[in-house]
Amino acid sequence: MKKAIFVFVGFFVSLLVSVPAFAHFQMIYTPEIALEKGEKIDLKLVFTHPFEAGHTMDMGKPQQFFVISQRGEEGKPKKTDLLGSLKPITWKSLTNSGKAYEATSVKVRSMGDYVFCLVPEPYYEAEEDIYIQQITKMVLNVAGIPGNWAEPVGLPAEIVPLDKPYALWTGNLFRGVVLSNGKPVPGADVEVEYMNHMPEMNKNAFAKKAKAEAPQDSFVTMTIKTDANGMITFGIPKAGWWGFCALGVGPDDKYKGKENSQDAVIWIKAVDMK
Repeated sequence: MKKAIFVFVGFFVSLLVSVPAFAHFQMIYTPEIALEKGEKIDLKLVFTHPFEAGHTMDMGKPQQFFVISQRGEEGKPKKTDLLGSLKPITWKSLTNSGKAYEATSVKVRSMGDYVFCLVPEPYYEAEEDIYIQQITKMVLNVAGIPGNWAEPVGLPAEIVPLDKPYALWTGNLFRGVVLSNGKPVPGADVEVEYMNHMPEMNKNAFAKKAKAEAPQDSFVTMTIKTDANGMITFGIPKAGWWGFCALGVGPDDKYKGKENSQDAVIWIKAVDMK
């Protein structure tokens, strides 16, 4: 009887170990990032698992939230602090609800690029006894006038796009360079995940209906590596939002005496050609 119990416990432990740990992704979301003209937009900041609309983590108050536009004084990019515009919300996933933030009626009036940047408060992952800080970018464009989309912001951990992240057809390649304190990071693991359940802005929730079905768990969170020059290349198989997260590339690897995975995240959007 003892042997049978031991075998059962061993099987149960191995089953737990084999359960996949799907990727965390910090989101900066607004429905459209290629705008015909200037307008006021709403943004949702959510720390979650986008492919499965899975567990949403409680966000602390962000350390920084700002946008860089190209229409500053003397033609120089302009940095606008948006931290004061944030309001706490509760975001509902398919499995739970978590603390998130929103910014409403943010002005994007002039033509050109707007690079939204979020430096969140590190999140304590109790299961691993570590902190996770996902420094996140999302680039929006007004009227098709290109600007500073390919310029580094100067974040500690950053993915600099080599293709316009707001002007991608389904089937295009997306390329980017992973930087740590401005220097390329070779051999970094970069997780890739599809936003499979569309955010419902008025409900602060993910839609229940999925856009795709993964044939096996490894398709939920894909992993690619940067090359010797810190570059990633990804062929976009489906229209919609795609997130890229370079794991642990930032220099600040400790927080409150514990390990801190300082990640770099960027979001892109692809559309079908009609």
